[in-house]
Amino acid sequence: MKRLEGKNALVTGSSTGIGQAIAVRFAQEGANVAINYLKTPDEAEATETLVHEAFRTVRQCGCKDMLVQADVSKEDQVKKMFSEVIGKWGRLDILVNNAGIQKAGASHETALEDFDRVLAVNLRGAYLCSREAIRHFLSREGGGTIINNSSVHQTIPKPKYLSYAISKSGMANLTRTLALEYADKGIRINAVGPGAIVTPINRAWIDEPDQRKEVEAHIPMGRAGTAEEVAAVFAFLASRDASYITGQTIYACGGLTLYPDFRRAWSSGE
Repeated sequence: MKRLEGKNALVTGSSTGIGQAIAVRFAQEGANVAINYLKTPDEAEATETLVHEAFRTVRQCGCKDMLVQADVSKEDQVKKMFSEVIGKWGRLDILVNNAGIQKAGASHETALEDFDRVLAVNLRGAYLCSREAIRHFLSREGGGTIINNSSVHQTIPKPKYLSYAISKSGMANLTRTLALEYADKGIRINAVGPGAIVTPINRAWIDEPDQRKEVEAHIPMGRAGTAEEVAAVFAFLASRDASYITGQTIYACGGLTLYPDFRRAWSSGE
């Protein structure tokens, strides 16, 4: 039996990258998947193409699907999105808070609007969606599952990406606090912390051989990960196989959080 057979899942920011891979993997595991995306005037047509590609792939797995547009940083749009999904399917079982952005820049030169926008999408968005999901879970029997897409940078500093690092460290505490608050209500809340993953958001170093070599030199396993490898961790946490796990972050990072510079002894002693 497929691990998510008959479950209804909402994956935010799932038009591309890790989110798209999660949507596809959940469908392969038997879930019905609501694919959330953000469409703004500055987005290229390629985004729409990716949305519909994920849509088509989910359908091939024999599952129900729906496409829901929303900016997760906006409370009214989040409420509308949940209303649409629950209104159509009657029930939501799994929420994946995947939507996220990052903006590079020296911290002393970062514009306040850029700083605020990253936190609004990455952290406020995760809270707003979690709040709506928990309200729904509490309204009926059976509990539910929330999985947050965090990052190794919830613990590893990331110079020139201050707002991103802050948003992910905040997500770590969001995960733990909500998990503790609702553990006795049958609601499990966990996070996945990806490392260097081959996705469009990392295109700048993926397509530059020298930069990619430098990035992968810091990864103990010696390579960047794939979106599909990360999606597999989400599928595990969403399933009954993880029924006794809550409040945890599982790092899918090839060992990046293991202080790789210590692979070669440089301190005193043997």
